[in-house]
Amino acid sequence: MAQRPEIDLCPDSETFRRWYYLKAELVAYAREHGLKTSGGKFEIADRIAYYLDHGEPPEERKRTAAASKFDWHQAELTPETVITDSYKNGQNMRRFMQSHISGFKFSIPFMDWMKANVGLTLADAVEAARQIDAAKKAGVKQPDQPHNQYNAYTRAYFSQVPGGTQAELRKLWALRRKQPGPYVFDIADMALLSEK
Repeated sequence: MAQRPEIDLCPDSETFRRWYYLKAELVAYAREHGLKTSGGKFEIADRIAYYLDHGEPPEERKRTAAASKFDWHQAELTPETVITDSYKNGQNMRRFMQSHISGFKFSIPFMDWMKANVGLTLADAVEAARQIDAAKKAGVKQPDQPHNQYNAYTRAYFSQVPGGTQAELRKLWALRRKQPGPYVFDIADMALLSEK
C-alpha cells in the first residue's frame, strides 16, 4: 500500500487529487505557497491543484457583491419577506422557521432551495421546508454533497454494516483516508481494521 505523500511531494494535481487531505492541511500548504486560503475545502484544493501543475497561483475571479442590502440577521421576517441574493442562514431565520414549523432544522436541501429561489417569499420557503421534511420522512434519500465525503462514507457504512458502531466507523475512516481515493465505503474496507 502506498503512503499518502505530503502535499509538497505531489508532483502534479493528478497525484494530489488521489489522496484525502484535511482542510487544515490544505490551508497550511496554501498559506506557505502564497495561495488564497479563503473558501471551502474544494476551492482551496482546486487552487493547490492549479499551483502544482502551473507553478503559480490561479487567477482569482472576483465575486460579485450581493445587490440586496437586506439584513437577514436583524430584520423582522414575515411570510411576505422576499428571499434576496444576500440571504444568510442564522438565528433570526431559524426563529422565523421554527415559529411556522415545530422542530425546524436547517438542512442542505433547504439551504440549496433558498439559494436557488431568490425572488420568492418566506411563505414559499416554509412550504418548501415542509415538502423537504415530508420527503425525508418518506425515506427519499437526499443526494450526498460532493464536499462532504465523511458523511457519505458514514451513510454507506451504516447501510452495509448492520450493528456497526461510531467508534469502528471513526477508526475505519482514519485508516481509509490514508489511502488513495475515491473515498466511498466498500465492504472490503473492513479488512483495514485487521491490518497492522
